[in-house]
Parts: sequence; structure tokens; C-alpha cells
Amino acid sequence: MHITSTEIRSKYLEFFKSKQHAVIPSSSLVPENDPSVLFNTAGMQPLVPYLLGEKHPNGKRLADVQKCVRTGDIDDVGDDTHLTFFEMLGNWSLGDYFKTDSIAWSWEFLTDKKWLGLDPRMISVTVFEGDKNAPLDEESIAIWKNVWKKNGLDFGDERIARLPAEDNWWAAGPTGPCGPDTEIFYYMGEGLPPAGSNKGTDSKMWMEIWNNVFMQYNRVDANTLVPLPAPCVDTGMGLERCTVTLNHMKSVYETDLFAPVLARIREIVGTENYTEKSARIIADHIRAATQMIADGVIPKNVDQGYILRRLIRRAIREFYKMGYEQPIIAEIAKMYIVQFEGIYESVRVNKEKIVEELMREEERFGKTLKDGIKEFEKLVRGFAIALERSGQKITIIAGEKAFRLYDTYGFPIEMTEELAHEAGLEVDKTGFNEAFEKHQELSRTASEGKFKGGLADSGEETTALHTATHLLLAGLRKVLGDHVFQAGSNITTERLRFDFTHGEKMTPEQLKAVEEYVNSAIATGATMIMKEVPKEEAKASGVVGSFWEKYPDIVKVYTLSGPDGTVFTRELCGGPHIETTAGMGTFKIQKEEASSAGVRRIKAVLEK
Repeated sequence: MHITSTEIRSKYLEFFKSKQHAVIPSSSLVPENDPSVLFNTAGMQPLVPYLLGEKHPNGKRLADVQKCVRTGDIDDVGDDTHLTFFEMLGNWSLGDYFKTDSIAWSWEFLTDKKWLGLDPRMISVTVFEGDKNAPLDEESIAIWKNVWKKNGLDFGDERIARLPAEDNWWAAGPTGPCGPDTEIFYYMGEGLPPAGSNKGTDSKMWMEIWNNVFMQYNRVDANTLVPLPAPCVDTGMGLERCTVTLNHMKSVYETDLFAPVLARIREIVGTENYTEKSARIIADHIRAATQMIADGVIPKNVDQGYILRRLIRRAIREFYKMGYEQPIIAEIAKMYIVQFEGIYESVRVNKEKIVEELMREEERFGKTLKDGIKEFEKLVRGFAIALERSGQKITIIAGEKAFRLYDTYGFPIEMTEELAHEAGLEVDKTGFNEAFEKHQELSRTASEGKFKGGLADSGEETTALHTATHLLLAGLRKVLGDHVFQAGSNITTERLRFDFTHGEKMTPEQLKAVEEYVNSAIATGATMIMKEVPKEEAKASGVVGSFWEKYPDIVKVYTLSGPDGTVFTRELCGGPHIETTAGMGTFKIQKEEASSAGVRRIKAVLEK
């Protein structure tokens, strides 16, 4: 069979719409007000608050295609499976249906000829085998056997692998919602699976295509699980992996998602210079960069912008390795814009910005790449001569030298490490990090943090600071004008950082006026009211909001009003907020500075 990624994506949403699921748009790649992680890394991440019990405005049955980015395996990109950007198809039950419907619908979508029409004989599943904390998931076993019996299949136990918690148990963290899952696998070998074959007996030949997580317990502590009053279902199907599996391909780069781009790269560099791995890295990295820029990320030396810059510059270097040194990456991005603009509004709305940012970054880096490589080669030669004189073998490039390449030529440390590796060398990473800390230029630890929904925590300090960002935006719009919109924010327990659209440095008088606006609202003991309204109605009524495309059809509008009815801020948001400004403290702007072209940044605190 041959089925495109577009067909899979649309069939999936159509199927769950037929099962009374509300189809919700993908959230932005950048988590809202969550400094613990740089990007959404799983389909369920933006929905954590709702899986924990918060009411979703679209109801209890949801389906979506969520954009995700993972950079932990970036060095493996170029093989058959690893990607930085990927799409997760998900359907969710928020205290509504549970195992019986979830399993039955998974089977129907996969095997019914109206939908994917897979051969049922090529499917096996796994379930949780049980341990000292929770029992064997006998319920899922019974449901699977019943589904097979109804469809005239006599699989018995041979297609069910009972696996331990590390394979078939999901948890939000050390405490909180958790439960068993059942994973669905497709046989990738020739012919039918041998008798008795399943994921447990032959892991190489069975490819996972779906994961159904059943959140039925709450972990109180290390030894205590209690049943949840309203169990939830969280499922995920990776679109790229699914496309590979259904078409019996060996590599994700053979699919319609990548094949045209690889063919174009071959045309650009010429068959004699073409290297498959370099082309794959370019195709992956520019695809991810296109989506990041569409969701408001711009190349920088910190946070999401650092990851974006690293991807772009690595893609440029892969072109150089194939002998092509002209500006080209924006042309590759245009292919992805065509591919995605009908699927994600953020890509359609920002297509000019995507091209502009990529061209700007390529121009900026193209000027220094050759010089940087020359400097690296000179550095290596100098070390080699010095060490040869002392009779030692060169193996390590000093950290401060690597930092100079970063500081002077804009070389990410990873690029220096790649160059070093190609020359049979290593980089003193500890020394590099020490040089980094001295200059206070980079913090990448957030990319390794665990994800969770909402703010860094839901404590009083962060919630109050979140409310303060709304008042800050309202004050900025009042003082500077209606051209001001949010361009990003980051909140910790100690301070807020707020990026906004404005073309010039604010005067001391303007900063003072904004501070006074925020503090006057706090002083009145204003109260916050949340109301759910249709998105288009909120737009039409003048509600302030950024990134409208990432919100569902029904949105939350937060209004902060004083006792006399004065409205201080009325804004679209996902929450949470404090109920009253009384006791918030005194709002103090610590710094106002440039963030990027046309974007300013304010850092502020609440002093008690």
C-alpha cells in the first residue's frame, strides 16, 4: 500500500471527529510560561493541566496534531529514524471513555478499510505485567482478546507481550497521575509474523505505531497508589514513524515528508558532491527551523533561539561540506512552507518572516564560517606544533580556545566539537563551560529539564508574577501605543522577563509611567474574573491576545477590574492567575533592553 502523511493526518482527525472528539489546534512549539523546558517535547505536554483535572473549554473528548521538538538526540539525526521536529497525533479522554473504547477505536482506525486498512494479522500489543505497586493489566488483556474475537481472529495470548513498568507504565513525575499503557506494534518482516512472535519475543521486527496511556491512579508517595476518581486516556501516534511503517519503508527520509527536499538538495549540490547524511541533516534542521520561526523563535545566543541558531548553522555547514557555499537554506524552507501552510496557521501567517530570518542568519553566519574554519585549522596547527616540540600527542583543544571560536566567530560549541571530531580531536568541554559562565552568555540547562504544564510551578510567587505580566502589557500599551504585543515571556519564582514589540529604547519617564500603572492596579485590590467565550467573539470585542492561532475555538478571557469597575487588563490567556491583586507587593522594573530587531525586553520583580 502507499499512503501519504497528509492522508494519515486528515484521516486520523476525521476518524476521531466521528467519535465525537473536538479537534483542537496544535499548541505552539514554545511552552507558555514554562521555563523548565525550551520546547513542547510530547503531544500530551500542552494538555497536562487538563489531564490533572482542569476543565477544557472544548469538552472531555479531544483530538489533535501537536508539533514537537526534541534535541537530546541531535547527534543521531541523519540515521533512519531520529528527527528534531516531529508531529504527534493524539486523542484524549478527560474523565470520559476509558480502556474499552480507547482500544476498540485504535483497532478500528488501524484495520478498517475505510480508515488505514492495515492487515490485522500484522499487529501485536504490549501490556503492563504488574509489579509490587500495581497489578497485571488484566482488563486491557481481556479487551484486546474480545476485540480480536469479534473480528474473527484467534490470537489468544501469542500477540500480547506482558512487559515491565519501564516499557508499559506512564507517570507525570514522582507523584501525581500515572497508570499502565498498552502499545500497538506492526510487523516489519517479510510475510506473516512467525507463530508466537510479538514485541516481547522479537523486538527488532515489531515497530511501535500507537501508545494508549491509561491514567487510572494517583501516586501519593513512593509506596502508595490510589485510584483516580476520573481516569483519563492519553494516546499518541508519531506521524513520521506511522508513515514509514504503513509504507514498509526503511527510513523516514523516504516518505513524502522528506523525499522531495532530498531530491532538491541533490539537484543543488550535484550528484557527484551529494552526501546522503549531510542532505538528511539539512532536511531535518531546516524543517525544524521553519516551524520554530513560525512559532515566534528567532536566532539568538540563549534559550530557544540558541537551539534554532545551532540548527541553521549546522545546516549551512553541511552544504559547505558538499562544496556548496551560496545562500540556499531559505529555498529549502520554502518547500516546507508549501508543505505546512495549509496545516498550521502559524506557518501560513509567518511565511515571509521565516524566509527573512533564515536569509539574515545565513548572511550573518556565511560571512564568518570560512574565517572560523580557518581559525580552527590555525588553532589545531599551532597546538600540533607546540605539542610536537614537547613530544606529546595532540588530543585536546583547550576550552578557552573553543570559547574564542564561539565568542568571535559565532561557532556553537557543538560545531567546534564536530570539527574537532573530524580531525581526531576532543574539546575540553569543562574549560569551555567555565569560560561560558564567566561571560554569562548562555544557559542551556533548561533543555535538559523535565516538562510539566503551566508555570515553573503553580506557587503564589509565579502566579502573582504571571498576573503582573498582564498588567505590564496593559501598561505598555497605554504608555507606548496599541502596536505593543507580547513577543514572549519567562517567569520564575523570583522575577518575570517579558518581551514585547516596540522599535526603540523606552525613556525613564515611560518606564516610570508603566510602573505606576501596574502599581495603581495592585493598590486597588483588583479582582480577576475568567470567562470562556468563542475565540472569534473575543477577537471581535477587542480582547488583547498574542499567538491567537494556538488557542482553541473556545478561549479563556481574564479580566482584572478594580472595585469601581475600572478594567486594568482584559486578555486572552491559559491561566493560572491570582484572585486579587491585594498583597502582590510593589512592581519594580529592573531592566529594559533590546531583545531582537523590533522587540524589547523588560525584567521586573514584585517586592514585598
